[in-house]
Amino acid sequence: MTFNRSAGVLLHPTSLPSRYGIGDLGDGAYQFVDFLAAARQQLWQVLPLGPTGYGDSPYQSFSAFAGNPLLISPDRLVTEGFLPAEAVAAAPTLPTAEVDFGPVIEYKGALLREAYAYYKANGSASQGEAFARFCANTAYWLDDFALFMALKNHHREQDGGVWNKWPADIAKRQKRAMKQWTEQLRDEVELHKFQQFLFYKQWLELKTYANGKGIRIIGDIPIFVAYDSADVWSHPDLFYLKKDGSPSVVAGVPPDYFSETGQRWGNPLYRWDKMAEDAYGWWAQRIHMNLVQADIVRIDHFRGFEGYWEIPAEEPTAVVGQWVKGPGILFFEAIQERLGGDLPIIAEDLGVITPEVEELRDRFNFPGMKILQFAFGGEQNSDFLPYNYTRNAVVYTGTHDNETTLGWYLNASEEERDHVRRFLAVSGRDIVWDLIRQAYASVAVMAVIPMQDLFVLGNEARMNFPGKEGGWWRWRYTREMFASRASGIAQGLAELAHLYGRAPVQPEKEGTESEAEAATEA
Repeated sequence: MTFNRSAGVLLHPTSLPSRYGIGDLGDGAYQFVDFLAAARQQLWQVLPLGPTGYGDSPYQSFSAFAGNPLLISPDRLVTEGFLPAEAVAAAPTLPTAEVDFGPVIEYKGALLREAYAYYKANGSASQGEAFARFCANTAYWLDDFALFMALKNHHREQDGGVWNKWPADIAKRQKRAMKQWTEQLRDEVELHKFQQFLFYKQWLELKTYANGKGIRIIGDIPIFVAYDSADVWSHPDLFYLKKDGSPSVVAGVPPDYFSETGQRWGNPLYRWDKMAEDAYGWWAQRIHMNLVQADIVRIDHFRGFEGYWEIPAEEPTAVVGQWVKGPGILFFEAIQERLGGDLPIIAEDLGVITPEVEELRDRFNFPGMKILQFAFGGEQNSDFLPYNYTRNAVVYTGTHDNETTLGWYLNASEEERDHVRRFLAVSGRDIVWDLIRQAYASVAVMAVIPMQDLFVLGNEARMNFPGKEGGWWRWRYTREMFASRASGIAQGLAELAHLYGRAPVQPEKEGTESEAEAATEA
């Protein structure tokens, strides 16, 4: 797909300001969209929006289709008539500069249960019709997801509720057990459907608002799914699993310059041969739903479609493994045919990339990724140096997996710092914005800057450290930080967008609520 020259900001909604301990889809999100419009930006990139599981990572979700209920705005629930005002009047005092997930999960979980009870007692006919319509349009994934979450909660004392530790009849989805548990947990199942209804209602309203201001959403699809997910439980035949339901082989990447033992992610691997039997129907539904959430999607670990590292499940590291061919061209041809045309996909093509991966990316005209922080190491002719870019690329100063740009520069060797200063012809006193300018000036069709870099923050604001467990995905900016600096940042970005041909020509036509509702249909 061909994209227009544009620029935008990388910010996950959890990093937005709100008084409920985590960013949400309330006023802070709309304020951020207004900021993007004032800055003449056309892109808002987010991380995966699914409900988070182990380690609070958006890349380890309970579902490849569902949204994260923690993002639901309590204030908008009040405005929309799903909660009385007094329900949020006594919200606990929670951190504003980071997410403390434990208390947030406890508070918002209880609040969403209260919203469900309030809806059952006081819901209007129009609310009921909208809920029923949503359930019907999304039944192909919602029914299994809601039952999965209800079962997981019911069995939470058994190994954390992991699905292969449930009673064998329901773990293996026997017909009688499915009927029995659906009836037994009926109210809990309905609760999880209701939460998804609220999430998608609020998210699609926000997306419609952003689109109306000429801003497209870039979503994110991790190539693999979490083992403890509704996807694996409901489609076990699509994954390499043992008789007890546990994975026989898992995903990762082999040892490299950065890690002597590689990275063992632990995700179950797909049976691509089985998926091919119905022309990758599950994947087509997945990409469709992600394109309901977003206008463009980035596929994480794109190289896995050409070849992936297969690790025996019993291995504790990624040292032992083998490269296995992925579905390649046939996969994307099938998805194109199912979804009707070119796919608005960005290929995350970082790491060890072979000519075969590049050929697959280029065959479908998917832009790849360029990271400026990677450009100034020992390699004098690095692919990440701007003079080696092609137009069909997305340039970043860094991503959620990297240090902030200030943190990177402060930790870089003197050789690296000297290289970047000489390359940019700058003193280094304003190195972050110097690199932002370089990204905008480059030939790459899209330039995306993490919000942390716009604020010129150090590694205290880092979002994630790949391979390190615990304590990540927490960073947020505060209302005070935004109020004091947003106007100046917007002016700076608007000037760069105008100067380097990335400003919008005219706003895109605003969508409608009915269009948003229709989008959830399979």
